[in-house]
Amino acid sequence: MADYIEELRKLTKHATLLIPHSVVVLFNEKNEILLEERSDDGYFDFPGGALDLKETLEDAAARELKEETGIIADELELFKVYSGEITHYTYFNGDQIYGVDAIFICKKYHGELKPQLNEVNRLLFLPIDDMPEKMSIRNKQIIKDLKEKGF
Repeated sequence: MADYIEELRKLTKHATLLIPHSVVVLFNEKNEILLEERSDDGYFDFPGGALDLKETLEDAAARELKEETGIIADELELFKVYSGEITHYTYFNGDQIYGVDAIFICKKYHGELKPQLNEVNRLLFLPIDDMPEKMSIRNKQIIKDLKEKGF
């Protein structure tokens, strides 16, 4: 997808783009949530990213989870889709996007945790009631919605 977005950026410069994303909220056996500390801004996020051309939302979620964490999803369940102002993001270089973000829940998985070094400073599991303050508005809403659904 990086090539696709790079090509779009050549045409659109810093214009705001609408980008589809898949995101995974992964729970361990203690019902803690996997977070990654982003290397670009230090914010805590869930594994995920933009879709590649011809890729399904679920395939993108599984790919991004493996790329960013080393974990392989055995089962993914669609939780909710977020869009609108809550998904607006401005990158350090001035690029802006609005996402259409499909959030998947993963409780069955295998593999060894290994952060993607160019994107992730560290990976950690935290209880849902102990989330860091340094999270995006969208991610705070995801946590709120998970709590409302009994996670």
